[in-house]
This record gives sequence, structure tokens and C-alpha cells, in this order.
Amino acid sequence: MSLDIQQRFKGLLPDLLGMEFTEVSPDRVLARLAVRKDLCTVGGNLHGGAIMAFADTLGAVVAILNMPEGARTTTIESKTNFIRGAALGTGVTAESVPLHRGRTTVVCQTTVRSDAGKLVALVTQTQLVIAPAAPGA
Repeated sequence: MSLDIQQRFKGLLPDLLGMEFTEVSPDRVLARLAVRKDLCTVGGNLHGGAIMAFADTLGAVVAILNMPEGARTTTIESKTNFIRGAALGTGVTAESVPLHRGRTTVVCQTTVRSDAGKLVALVTQTQLVIAPAAPGA
């Protein structure tokens, strides 16, 4: 399943970021990201926008894996707490888990940790579940 998701994002933002999915299931999605210079701030730390895009992608994958066949999703709310920086030349790992799997929304929590296991960011997001179009609609 990790390889399927990896292929699905080929040529898209997650691929450009260099995200590497290591575990993909409806209950948990794990991925790794190398902290490269082009993803950093002037100060040499992983940019907050890169962290948010990383976490948003994992949460979307969790939602996709917990929706009915043919449904689509979009993020409708995301809150990020930045705890500490991740320095250039290191890496971060993120884990996203569903907190709520509803008919119209999926709520996920994503933790982003440094190579040393220190919390870098905590993200909570809500994904809207968009039902498949009715036949003939």
C-alpha cells in the first residue's frame, strides 16, 4: 500500500517535497522527509509551510483510506502547533492517525518528530468527505 500511495503522488507536491511513505493503513500513516536546503528558512530550519504540507498530505491519506469507494476529500480546517525546529541535514518523521471517522468528516492528528524523536509539530485537521456523484448526475 505504501508503494501505491507513493506512485499516486508522483509529480505532485508530496513528490516534490521528497516525502517517503513507510506505512499506510486506515489506522496509521507514517512518512519521512529529509530536511533539505530548498525546504528551509534562511535560518536553516525546516520551513513551517513544508511541515504543514507534509502533515496535510498524511492526514488526507488517512481520510482517503477511511472513506467510501469513489468519495473525494479536501481539507476544511488545519491547526498546527510548532514546537521546535528541524535543522538542515536532518530528517523528520510524521505519524497521522484518525481521531474521528464520520460520514461527512474525518479528523486526523499528525505528529512530526525529529530524528532524535523530539516533537517538532502537532497538527490537527478536518477533512471533508465528498460523496461520489450519483449516477447520471
